[in-house]
Amino acid sequence: MAIEQKIQELLDKRIEAKKGGGEKRIEAQHAKGKLTARERIELLLDEGSFEEFDMFVKHRSTDFGLEKQQYLGDGVVTGHGTIDGRVVYVFSQDFTVFGGSLSETFAAKICKVMDQAMKVGAPVIGINDSGGARIQEGVKSLAGYAEIFQRNIMASGVIPQISAIFGPCAGGAVYSPALTDFVLMSEQSSYMFVTGPKVTKTVTGEDITTEDLGGAWVHGTKSGVSHFVVTNEEEGILLIRKLLSYLPQNNLEEPPLAECNDPINRLEDGLNQIIPDNPNKPYDVTDIIHAIVDDGEFLEIHRNYAKNIVIGFAKFNGMPVGIVANQPNFLAGVLDIDASRKAARFVRFCDAFNIPIVTLVDVPGFLPGSGQEYGGIIIHGAKLLFAYGEATVPKVTITLRKSYGGAHDVMGSKQLRGDINYAWPSAEIAVMGPAGAIEVLEGRKILEIKDPEERQKFIAEKEAEYRDMFANPYEAARFGYIDDVIEPRNTRFRVIRALQALATKKDVNPPKKHSNIPL
Repeated sequence: MAIEQKIQELLDKRIEAKKGGGEKRIEAQHAKGKLTARERIELLLDEGSFEEFDMFVKHRSTDFGLEKQQYLGDGVVTGHGTIDGRVVYVFSQDFTVFGGSLSETFAAKICKVMDQAMKVGAPVIGINDSGGARIQEGVKSLAGYAEIFQRNIMASGVIPQISAIFGPCAGGAVYSPALTDFVLMSEQSSYMFVTGPKVTKTVTGEDITTEDLGGAWVHGTKSGVSHFVVTNEEEGILLIRKLLSYLPQNNLEEPPLAECNDPINRLEDGLNQIIPDNPNKPYDVTDIIHAIVDDGEFLEIHRNYAKNIVIGFAKFNGMPVGIVANQPNFLAGVLDIDASRKAARFVRFCDAFNIPIVTLVDVPGFLPGSGQEYGGIIIHGAKLLFAYGEATVPKVTITLRKSYGGAHDVMGSKQLRGDINYAWPSAEIAVMGPAGAIEVLEGRKILEIKDPEERQKFIAEKEAEYRDMFANPYEAARFGYIDDVIEPRNTRFRVIRALQALATKKDVNPPKKHSNIPL
């Protein structure tokens, strides 16, 4: 065969591979409002940067007539490219080939890019759109999943791992995304569950739709499996690009610095009045976040899950940080099981990837009640405490208003190796709020006062006395637990100065195989 023919054969094979399962199946994919595997990669990566691996791989199965159905690439597109000029590795499952089902060779392709990403220290992005294991291949398919899981585990805390769910993701397939750092789902077109509606009906008798069992909003609001819910795939892909702008390539690098034109000494006069005079009145902590970060940009994570705590990424003078903030606008900012889990995992991610943590505190305590106690609030609250105490990255904490009881300790306190701890003049740092404290301290005396007006006057006087004595930032500052009480409008400048001072911080944990975080 002449060289020209061989080249033509190569070109023909490339055209064939790029067609996936064929034009009809591509049309069916588009009819569902979904992009193809290759269209997703083109949108995700910088133009012309994609280098594909294993385009000519075929499955090896001969059972159930599979040898008569051969597709180049075998249902997943893999390779590497760049996002904003930085190298990333990517795999994109192709629903047009066997419904995106995972075979032995399909898994091997994914494992190859994950191995390569670990070697070079670059993020991995997985785009999931799969019917699950390829049943015709039996245990080989299951082994393929386990090979991927093992690589997810080894890569955890070494390189960022991001999963986009843009179609079905069921059975064993769900555990790879669950092992990654961030999961995003698209409305209507994506779902995740271990067992589907039919099996659920058979086993439990529960009649439930696919959407109600494992849709994007279920995992974005109830389970917390999904960190982001997007309206469509295009929005999701742009979100991945944005997310990566805050992250380093790997655990040995620093987060990428950006140019900043927002003055570091910009004063926000509105912050001096943002805390209500009434300590029981709520406000939106995101207003404070937007006011102090660069250009008001804040990428919130888990926006619709455990809304009593806010987490996300922002920049201070071009430096990426992770922000954790109690949200008085929802459940008074109290810590409960879901909020503790949500924040703990985020703190550990930031610590793994050298991202400083800025904590904004306004927490009345842990949520009481049998529901929380039976659900293990002790263990789950301990996760957040553990995450802060274990973290060695720079930690800057600002107490805005309430910081009571055990929740005070948990939220980046000085004793959990908080590096720089500030407080606003409105801060109330104490074992408990004035009302509760006086009930304990003066309970007997209160009962002795029979006249209701006299009793109320006595309670008010004692609460005011307690507030002046304990529920302020100066008592904590007296012992050095607060480094300084700062003017609210000057918060941006003080945080940036603190982060600059901590840029060369070195903190080392004792040598060990790994910690035993209270899971």
